[in-house]
Amino acid sequence: MPMAANPEGASFSRRTFLESLGGVGGTALIMAGMSALGFGIEARAATPPALSGGGKGKKVIVLGTGVAGMTAAYELSNAGYDVTVLEGRNRIGGRSFTARKGTVQTEIGGETETCDFSDGSYINAGPWRIPYFHKGYLHYTRKFGMPVELFNNDNDHSFINFEKGSGPLAGKPIHKAEVAADMRGYATEMLAKQVRQGALDAEFGPGDKEMFLDYLRSEGYLTKDDFSYIGTEGRGPLINPGAGLDPGPGKDSTPYRLTDLLKSQTWRTLKSVSALDMQRTMFEPVGGMDQLPVHFYRNLKPTVQLQHAVEKITQTPTNITVYYTDGAGQKGSVTADYCVCTIPLSVLKGLDVQCSPKFKEAMGGVSYALVGKIGLEMKRRFWEEDYDIYGGHVYVDDPMIGTISVPSTGWMGQKGVILGFYPHGAPAARISAMSLAERKAYALAAGQKIFPQYTENAMGSFSITWHRVPFNMGGWAQWTEEGRAKYYPTLLEPDGRLYLAGEHLSYLTGWQEGGIESAWQQIAKLHQRASV
Repeated sequence: MPMAANPEGASFSRRTFLESLGGVGGTALIMAGMSALGFGIEARAATPPALSGGGKGKKVIVLGTGVAGMTAAYELSNAGYDVTVLEGRNRIGGRSFTARKGTVQTEIGGETETCDFSDGSYINAGPWRIPYFHKGYLHYTRKFGMPVELFNNDNDHSFINFEKGSGPLAGKPIHKAEVAADMRGYATEMLAKQVRQGALDAEFGPGDKEMFLDYLRSEGYLTKDDFSYIGTEGRGPLINPGAGLDPGPGKDSTPYRLTDLLKSQTWRTLKSVSALDMQRTMFEPVGGMDQLPVHFYRNLKPTVQLQHAVEKITQTPTNITVYYTDGAGQKGSVTADYCVCTIPLSVLKGLDVQCSPKFKEAMGGVSYALVGKIGLEMKRRFWEEDYDIYGGHVYVDDPMIGTISVPSTGWMGQKGVILGFYPHGAPAARISAMSLAERKAYALAAGQKIFPQYTENAMGSFSITWHRVPFNMGGWAQWTEEGRAKYYPTLLEPDGRLYLAGEHLSYLTGWQEGGIESAWQQIAKLHQRASV
């Protein structure tokens, strides 16, 4: 895929280069390019900007209590600014949302749902995992003493159940370890045969061929003498080792035929190295993803005013005013020197905002993800007890399910909450058109194909489709290459006294880290201006 040309015909800039990398390989390739240019993730600050000199009593309105808003409010108030925080919902956190017993959610045009989980059970309905390089997020976990735990983002002992393939493995739950071992075994066997026959001799220097063959033998579990793949203990034995006369591992399972694996399409789940933002081991906060907003709130000096829905923003050369309606239906306003607005662009573009025509146009220059989730509480952790599956995902090829994931917390407990579906795009739109009961039934039917215990153990549920959630109207920003070039730079700069921040103004869209780093960037600009 060719890189996009500079639309202005100028020299190929670093921004253009990075945006082209993003179009080709997403976040991972962007980060690699940033490192190559000398300002990659290792060079990025892991702490907020130093707001030297203090706020000198300047007033700032912060709109929204997601991680971007709470980051801005926390840092500005600590620097001496007089901060007012307005939030349209009756809770803090924005998309960093954890549903528990009693949580109430009403989607636009939909039913009101009350979470009916047991005490202690929850589902992270928005973000649910944290990569190791999200240094801003981890900075605040350390600062607040907020405990985190490991999130198992991949589990070779979990299942793949692809129904759209063909052959004897189609529609049959098989362990990912079996697919991984067999596909790599066959692939390395074929490559080893070519190397041994001299087909690639031109590629090797002295001694390299022998070392490469050693690697292939190790990687593919090939036999020592003839480099054949005949299976491996690691794909899963028929009988686990134990006491007595039965050796267990000596009875290894038989590899699947290569042609059956190819026809099944299950190989599509394999990657020898994980993507940068999808490592096999990640983090999650102990107790739910809403814990960082909660810790911000506990350490925040200004009062957060909930159920203050923004309707209008006006500004003059000397101040900015936000008009709102509170939970009692009363109109009000607040005036300050500056405003940091973290309202998603999907919502902000529909409000009455006094800004330049160019800025207003740019607000509509990005689309938002259609995405949904459902949490299914199970009265017994059968995936652990019956299948020895501890965390990770079950892979299916039904796009209306997307992902089924078992929890990485509460090990050996009695109950647990499974992520029953996680669709994106058009499949998420179809899910959102279902009633709450239909969503649950669809999720249970999909899980039943893999685990016969699924439906009989099902208890409460909680589902959400973010494109129908008030104050969000989408999961996360989805910039196109054209939008990044035409609109993104405009929104990074203030319009008058209005500054925008959030995951939508970062190259980490969909991640809390994007909101945190965006807030750091914008409050640094605001402070520099206010300090003059």
